[in-house]
Amino acid sequence: MIRPIVKYPEPSLEEKCVPVEVFDEELKNLARDMLETMYAAPGIGLAAPQVGVNIRLIVLDPTAGDENGHQMVLVNPEVVEVTGRQKEEEGCLSLPGLTAVVERPFSVRVKAQDLDGNPVEVEGANLMARLLCHEIDHLDGVLYLQHLSALKRDLLKRRIRKLIRNGEW
Repeated sequence: MIRPIVKYPEPSLEEKCVPVEVFDEELKNLARDMLETMYAAPGIGLAAPQVGVNIRLIVLDPTAGDENGHQMVLVNPEVVEVTGRQKEEEGCLSLPGLTAVVERPFSVRVKAQDLDGNPVEVEGANLMARLLCHEIDHLDGVLYLQHLSALKRDLLKRRIRKLIRNGEW
């Protein structure tokens, strides 16, 4: 089931999510819905708070569904190691149509759990590192806007307010 995506400035997007403690069918259904929602958007990553659920769950597929075997579901993910830096254009399904250049680590190592509660470890570089950091930020109530300079952040927020006033957001 495709779920509505929560848009900024919804306050829930800036709340820290609670850890998942129950690994049941409801969690699996949510992950399935999130993947379907992400692909329909279309996007390459989605965090539970973006569909209105305040838990530490993310889904990702750096190929946007173009290649089989790349989708990933991570429960309670946390970045445990970062190396290097990269600056690239970044967007967000909760900030549709807006992008900005954001600095992120070049590579990361993430510890998480799968949908059955088993420990997993993921390493990613370049786009995958960016994607992991972006989605895990959502779980901590952080949007990519917070990684921008005050001036760039203010310009984007003004643009959003104008879109809201015009009924375009």
